[in-house]
Amino acid sequence: MIHILTHIRGTRLVRVLFVLFLTLGATSVPAQDKPGETPVSAGESPAGATAPSEPSAANTPVQTAPAVQAAPTAQVPEPAAEPLSPDDPLVIASQRIEQVRTRLAGLREQVEKNEADDRILADIKIQTDALVREVLSISVDLRPRLNDIQTRLTELGEPPAEGQPAENAAVTQERNRLNASRSEINAMTGQAEDLSIEAKTLSDRISNIRRSLFTNQLFAHTEIDGTILRDAWDSFRSDAERVRKSILSWLQFVVRFKAAPLAIAVVLSLALASAIVFAEYRLFGRLHRRDPTNDDPSYISRLSVAFWSTILPSLALTFFLVSTYFLLQTFNVLRGDIAPIAASVFALIGLVFFVTAVSRAVLAPAAPNWRLVHVSNRGARDLSIAIFLMVLVNGVDFVLAVISETYSSPVVLTVVKSLVSSVIVGLLLVLVSLLKPVLSESENPAAPGRDWPRTVSYTLRGVGVVLILAASIGYVGLARFLATQIVVTGAVVATIYIGILSGKAISAPNQFGETRVGRFIGRQFRLSSVGLDQSGIVAGLFIYAFALATGVPLILMSWGFQPGDIRLWVYRLFTEINVGTIRISIFGILGGILLFAIGLVLTRWFQKWLDGNVMARSQVDGGVRNSVRTGIGYLGTGLAGIVGISAAGIDLSSLALVAGALSLGIGFGLQNIVSNFVSGLILLVERPFKVGDHVITGVNEGIVQRISVRATEIETFRRQTIIVPNSELINAPVGNWTHRNRVQRSEVPVSVAFDSDPEEIIQVLLEVVADNPDILRNPEPHVEFLRFGASSLDFELRFHLADMGKGLDIRNNVRVEILKRFRARGIVMPYPHQDVTISMRDAMSITRRGRKPLAPQKSPDVDLQDEPDDDKILP
Repeated sequence: MIHILTHIRGTRLVRVLFVLFLTLGATSVPAQDKPGETPVSAGESPAGATAPSEPSAANTPVQTAPAVQAAPTAQVPEPAAEPLSPDDPLVIASQRIEQVRTRLAGLREQVEKNEADDRILADIKIQTDALVREVLSISVDLRPRLNDIQTRLTELGEPPAEGQPAENAAVTQERNRLNASRSEINAMTGQAEDLSIEAKTLSDRISNIRRSLFTNQLFAHTEIDGTILRDAWDSFRSDAERVRKSILSWLQFVVRFKAAPLAIAVVLSLALASAIVFAEYRLFGRLHRRDPTNDDPSYISRLSVAFWSTILPSLALTFFLVSTYFLLQTFNVLRGDIAPIAASVFALIGLVFFVTAVSRAVLAPAAPNWRLVHVSNRGARDLSIAIFLMVLVNGVDFVLAVISETYSSPVVLTVVKSLVSSVIVGLLLVLVSLLKPVLSESENPAAPGRDWPRTVSYTLRGVGVVLILAASIGYVGLARFLATQIVVTGAVVATIYIGILSGKAISAPNQFGETRVGRFIGRQFRLSSVGLDQSGIVAGLFIYAFALATGVPLILMSWGFQPGDIRLWVYRLFTEINVGTIRISIFGILGGILLFAIGLVLTRWFQKWLDGNVMARSQVDGGVRNSVRTGIGYLGTGLAGIVGISAAGIDLSSLALVAGALSLGIGFGLQNIVSNFVSGLILLVERPFKVGDHVITGVNEGIVQRISVRATEIETFRRQTIIVPNSELINAPVGNWTHRNRVQRSEVPVSVAFDSDPEEIIQVLLEVVADNPDILRNPEPHVEFLRFGASSLDFELRFHLADMGKGLDIRNNVRVEILKRFRARGIVMPYPHQDVTISMRDAMSITRRGRKPLAPQKSPDVDLQDEPDDDKILP
C-alpha cells in the first residue's frame, strides 16, 4: 500500500497533471549522479561526445592501457612498440570504453537505490540507452582502422613456409605489428560488445522494474475500516494546522524580505498575461469567437470554433502559468516546501480551465445554435455542471496529495482522500446516467429532454458503480487511476476528436474557401479556387498533426509514461527506424528528398543549358538534340535517385536482391510481366497520355480512367472498361485527342439543292457559328465547298472547340440552327432520287419469260392493273 500511495502522491499523478497544463515549463529532474560522474541527458548524443583524456592514459603505450591488458595476445614485439599519440583512435577508444564502464556501474547503483521511483528509473533508462548507442559507435569508429590493417596484411601476404627462403626482417616486423594492432582492435571490440550487452540487459531490467512497479501500485489492496477513517481524520487536522502555519510563515517571510522580487514577478506576470491575451485576440480571435449574429452556423464553423476555443485559450493560460512559476522561482520567492504546492495549484487552475473549455465548446449551454451534440438547454447545463464538479474533485485531490507528500503525511490520509474523491466521481457518473439531456423529438432546445440511450446510460452507471466498489473494497489506486482517466483522458480524447472532425471538414472539397480564414488567405495571396482548395487540404493535415501531437503525449503521460519516455520515442522516430536490416530516419528521408529535388533541378538546368547553348549553336539536328536531352534527363534523375536513397539511409546493396529476383523471374517466363512493368514506368514518366485523356488505340476508343504499372484502364463511351497491357500502348500507335490541349476541330457536312446560291450558303453557315459563344474565333471558322454531288451541292462547315468534351452538344445545336435558317430562307436540302423509264413492251417481254403459262388475252378495254401481278418489276 505504501507503494501505491507514494506513486499517487509523489510521482505519476503529480507529473501527469503538472505536465498536462504546464508542459512548456516542465523539465525532468536529473537522476542522482555518482560523485565525480558526468550525467548524460536524454537530449544529447553520448556517442558523439569526446571524452577527456587522462594524463596517464595519454602518454602510455597502447599495450599498457586497461583495454589491452585484458587481451594478452595483443603484445607487440619490442622492435615495433612505439608510444601512440593521444589522438590515436586506439587510445581514444580505450578511454571511451573505460568511461562507459564507469558510468554503467554508476547507473547500476542508481537503479538499486531507486527501485521504487518511476521518474528516476525513466531517466536512468534514457541514459542507459544512450550508453548502448555510444558503445556501438566505438566499434563503428574502429572499423576503418581494422579494414586498413586487413588490407595491408593482404598486401604483405602470408609468412614464408618452412623450408622457403626467409623474408626481410622489416617485413616480418611490419606483419607482427599489424597482427598485434588487429588483436588490440578485436579485444577492444569484444569489450565494447560486452558493455553493450550489459547496458542492454540493464535497460531491460529497468523496463521490467517499471512495469512491475506500475502493476503493483495499480492493483495494491488496502483494508478499509473505521480505524483507518479515524486515523485519517486525526492526521488531516494535524496536517491542516501544519500547512496553515507553514503558509503563514512563508507569507511573512515574503512580505519582509521578498516584497520587491514578488512585486517584480507579479508585474512581469501581469504584463506577460496582457501580451498573451492581446496576441491571442489579435491573431486568433476570429478562430474561436462565436458570431452572435449567425443564427444558423455551418457545421464546419461550429467544429472550428469548438476546437480553437479549447486549444488556443488553454495554451495561452498554460504559457502564462508556466511563466509565472518560472519567474517566482527565478526571483527566489517560492520556498522549498511552497514550490510544489504552488505548482499543484497552477496545475489545478489549468486542469479545471481546460476541461471546462472542452465541455463549453461541445455543449455550448448559452448558445444552442453552436452546439455540437443534440442535447437540450437544461441537459447541456446539467452536464457542464457535472463535468466541472468531477474535474474539481480530481484537481483538489491532486493538490492535497502534493501537500501530503511535501509534509510527509501519514499513508492513511492519502488513502482516505483518494477513496473520497473516487466515490464522489462515481456518484456523479451515476447521477449523470439518470439525467434526461437528449434533445426532444420536436428539436426544440428549450423543451424538456429525453432519456439517454440505454447503451450510454448503462455504461455511465456501470463505470460509476465500478469506481465506488473498487474504492470501497480497498483497490483505491485502481479507482483513483480510473477516475483520473475518465476526466483527463476523456477531455483530451474529446478535443482530439473535435480536431480530427475539424480537419476533415476543412479539407473537404470547396469548404476551406467558405471559412473566414480561407477567405482571408484567398484575398491575401490571390489564390484561385483550385489553389484555395489545395490550401484546405494542407490546413486539414495541419489540424490533424496539431491535434495528435498535442493530445497523444498528454494521454500517454496520464497513463503513467514519463516525459523522458516520450522524448526518447520521438528521438528514435526521427533518427532511427529499423525496417529489417535497414536503418532509416525521418531526418534522413527528408534529407534524401531534398537532395533528390536538388539533383532534379540541376538536371533540368543542365538540360536547358546544353540544348540552348551548346547544341543549338552547333546546329545539331532536332532529333539528336531531343535524344540527348532525354538521355541526360534519365541519367540525371537516376543519379539523383541514387544519391537521395543513399542519404535516406537505405543500403543500395540490398537492391541487388531485388534485381537478382527480377532476373530470375525473367528467366522463368516473366518477360511479359516485366515488359508491362517497365512500359508502365515509361508511361508514368513520359506521360504520353494521362487520366482523363480521350485516346484511340487499335479498335478501342474512350477515356483513360487509370494508369498502373501493369495495365491501363480505358472506358469506352458505352461504359465498357477495357484493360490494355502497357506494352501494347508503348509498341503500337496511340491517338490522343487531348494530349496537349482539349481544342478540337469539328466538321458539319451540309448538302443543298443545285439551284441554291453557294455564297448565300457560306454566309448563312458562318452566321450560325458566329452566334455560338462556345465556338472559337481563333482559328477562324471556315466553310469548304467540297463537290458537285449527284443530287446536291456539298459543303462542309469547319470550326474549333475549346473543349472537345462539349463537341456533341455544340454540333447538335449547330445542325438545328442551320436547319432553322435554311427553312426560313427557303433553301432546300434535297434527298437523293433517280428517274427510271421502262417501256410497256419491255415489261411484257419480261413477264412472258416467267415460268407460269401466259394468261388468256383480254380485251383491250380491260385495264392492265386488273391482271394478276405475279412478278414485281418495280416497287
